[in-house]
Amino acid sequence: MSMDTITTEQYLSFELDNEVFAIDISKVREVLEFVSVTKIPKTPDFMRGVINLRGGAVPVVDLRMKFGMGETRKDINTCVIILEVRIGKDSMIIGAMADAVDEVFDLGLDDIEPAPSIGTVLDSGFLKGVGKKDNEFLLLLDVDRVFSEAELEIVQATGDNPETDMPSDG
Repeated sequence: MSMDTITTEQYLSFELDNEVFAIDISKVREVLEFVSVTKIPKTPDFMRGVINLRGGAVPVVDLRMKFGMGETRKDINTCVIILEVRIGKDSMIIGAMADAVDEVFDLGLDDIEPAPSIGTVLDSGFLKGVGKKDNEFLLLLDVDRVFSEAELEIVQATGDNPETDMPSDG
């Protein structure tokens, strides 16, 4: 078998409510320790607020809340995954809270199955598929489809609002 025919993609695995998810690493900008967020009034419940990232306000969403898993509680492993998400023809930067980040790993295309239509906590439209790694299954999120365009416009407006700009941490 030729090496040219083997296709793999890299993913970042993370945990939400004891479930393992993964995101295409090309969508991940960085992973930060959880810091306090500044809450913005009149935003959806899953919108936790904004954080200061190098002098700019970045909106932070709680994926557990978005998926109906309850609110993420801060502990030593809680982190914020900084993602680039498509909104229409543009892209935006958002932070996504996770209970813990596990690892970056390669996954072969033959180790990815289509998303199941039943039996998951999530609407399978959010899923790119189900990955098989070390005899375990991972839910592969399609971050561009987790939020509706209307939700992302609210989140984007929150990050763009000059009133939410915060002083630098240092």
